[in-house]
Amino acid sequence: MSRPFLLGLTGSIGMGKSTTAQMFAAEGVPVWDADATVHALYAPGGAAVAPIAAAFPGVIVAGAVDRARLREVLQADKQALTRLESIVHPLTTASRQAFIADHADADLILLDIPLMYETGADAACDAVLVVSAPPEVQRARVLARGQMSEEQLAMILSRQMPDAEKRARADHVIETLTLDQTRDAVRHLIAQIRGRHA
Repeated sequence: MSRPFLLGLTGSIGMGKSTTAQMFAAEGVPVWDADATVHALYAPGGAAVAPIAAAFPGVIVAGAVDRARLREVLQADKQALTRLESIVHPLTTASRQAFIADHADADLILLDIPLMYETGADAACDAVLVVSAPPEVQRARVLARGQMSEEQLAMILSRQMPDAEKRARADHVIETLTLDQTRDAVRHLIAQIRGRHA
């Protein structure tokens, strides 16, 4: 029995990554979600709560990591992010490996990882898919959510690898301009991978 083909999915904020991941799930592809994993780790009873409480006193509220307080600590202390990553990355890696083991009979698994290249997670994938859209579309999508200012968007983009660099490193790129076109591209890619690795 051959092991599942591991397709990594990444893309900058507002590029349609979550929507694209849902399209893979709708086609029956198991999807591991790095963000959802971190949310679970930060929630009451999550594996990251105790080590984060020890490393960053005052960021735990009602048994969970308070993201706003954690963000304040990260902004005030340049070394804090490295300490946080040393706690969270091994836990997310263990979760990802357990998910792959649980779906060992699948022919294809999608690994949805926002900071794929930034964290070196692409090394664990057989191929990487980058979702992309023009900068003005990206900006309009993010600001339309009403949860972020131009300044916050600029700060997030400054931490992420530029879209052009992601596209250059990717094995596959899908332009997410319309839902129908994106869905067609997802189905085509699934068929292509399954055809090549059957």
